[in-house]
Amino acid sequence: MRITTETTIGELMDAFPEAKDILASMGMHCSTCAVGRRESIGQAAEVHGMDPDDLVEDLKGFIEG
Repeated sequence: MRITTETTIGELMDAFPEAKDILASMGMHCSTCAVGRRESIGQAAEVHGMDPDDLVEDLKGFIEG
């Protein structure tokens, strides 16, 4: 799966369940929020005052090791 700013949190969680812990460590608890699973990574980043592109790169780094 290719992770982009358009990938929804739900898609990310389905493909990479470990992303829940990664997001939580960043202060983002989107995986437990009913609305969060429908948001894109880009939308979630903006809501939390983060740069969407930086968040995608961070996620890729954690997931791809």
